[in-house]
Amino acid sequence: MDTLDKPDQDDLSGQDPAILERVVWRKLDRWVLPMCTAFHLISFFDRSNIGNARVAGMQTALKISNYQYTVALTVTYVPFILMELPSNLILKYVGPNLMLPTMVTLWGIVATMQGLVTSYTGLLLCRFFLGLTEGALFPGLVLYLSTFYPRERLQIRITTFYASASLSGAFSGLLATAITQMNGVGGKPGWAWIFILEGLFTFIFGIFSFLVLPRSPETAYFLSSEERSYIVSKLKSSRAISDDDREDHFSWIEVLRAIHSPQVLMLCVAVFFNGTLLYGLAFFEPTIVAGLGYTGNQAQLMSVPPFAVAFSASIISAFISDQYGCRGLTVIFFAIWSIIGFSMFYATTSHHIQYASLFFSVTGPYTSAPAAFTWAANNSTPHIRRASSIAFVTAAGNLGGILATWLLGSLSPAPEYTAATITFISISIGLVVVSSLNLFYLSQENRAKAETRLSMAKHDEPECLGDRSAWFVYTL
Repeated sequence: MDTLDKPDQDDLSGQDPAILERVVWRKLDRWVLPMCTAFHLISFFDRSNIGNARVAGMQTALKISNYQYTVALTVTYVPFILMELPSNLILKYVGPNLMLPTMVTLWGIVATMQGLVTSYTGLLLCRFFLGLTEGALFPGLVLYLSTFYPRERLQIRITTFYASASLSGAFSGLLATAITQMNGVGGKPGWAWIFILEGLFTFIFGIFSFLVLPRSPETAYFLSSEERSYIVSKLKSSRAISDDDREDHFSWIEVLRAIHSPQVLMLCVAVFFNGTLLYGLAFFEPTIVAGLGYTGNQAQLMSVPPFAVAFSASIISAFISDQYGCRGLTVIFFAIWSIIGFSMFYATTSHHIQYASLFFSVTGPYTSAPAAFTWAANNSTPHIRRASSIAFVTAAGNLGGILATWLLGSLSPAPEYTAATITFISISIGLVVVSSLNLFYLSQENRAKAETRLSMAKHDEPECLGDRSAWFVYTL
């Protein structure tokens, strides 16, 4: 048996640093990353499976108009957005090992209740509480992983759990196809069983996660004392965490510094654009596919391949981005994919070409998003400033989700979606422009910091500058 594959044990004292380097990240990838991936996967299942339920007959059964369906989606986002900043600010102090599993368990209950509703009012209430209980998850996961992995190792980990969103888009269609075969079981329609079974799984997984999720590298039960020390030293050397404990104390000034940072503001705009594209496809891709002539289970199945391609592209691009530190170029490159995809959909009436366009338009935002969120996490420190930056950027993405919901739900009639497609093309171009501006700004800041480092000693610099320090190099 290879040494690196042996069971976890405290036998690495005095080990070669190269071996230790490989072992510690493998352990984190084995214990921490799968839990984060599972959390995000089931969150997307429970938030977007309403699209599959709609195709399976929910809208007709509840006698809901297209306008009412759009309102139901919008109601989810309001508490979702409001929860993101406060939850991220308290995550470290409550403990992610308690807070994250609690959220999963609670929204599992709410998700299950969606399968029991018999009226539009009941659906609205469920969607509101789903947003309230699920809203803190994504920014919390990004912040949580940024306390375990150095900046140069972060994107592939964020992409791994974020790519589960594209997997959810793929597998939700397959799963919905299977679950709808239960139509009539227990007197419930097939669309109701989609909510009930997926929600029950979430609840059970939330209970299980209390037992295995570690609070921090310093307290991880599967690491030896030497491994814990090694990880902390790596986090400090990459400026992922601060050397000075004073910088990690809560301060409203750090919250304000986050929203006043030019790179955070530009990323808020960029992620708003990307969120509009991503959530529009997450909620409406099965409906779009159905509008191309596919029906019933065939529509569910044909919604799968574009998300599968998005998953593969996001993983490959994350390896490249971590290797070369090219967050901005990754966002720009796949924003161009979005432009290509939506332009294809707009320029033709051929259903075959329009279906092919989904491989570009789905892959674009699903691959750009983890790079953008990693960019935000990489370039904000200390902890409260990073927590705030991630929350602001995530909230901007969810605001984009509201815009997408109305564009595709009410303002742009199916199956052409002409107004929405034109808007998405414009937004994709805007994403390229804003990301390019942010890349240029950070490059200029790094040049200025390099000149400062030549003209002064580190001990001459004021304390607690965080990412504004001349010795903090922005990730491009």
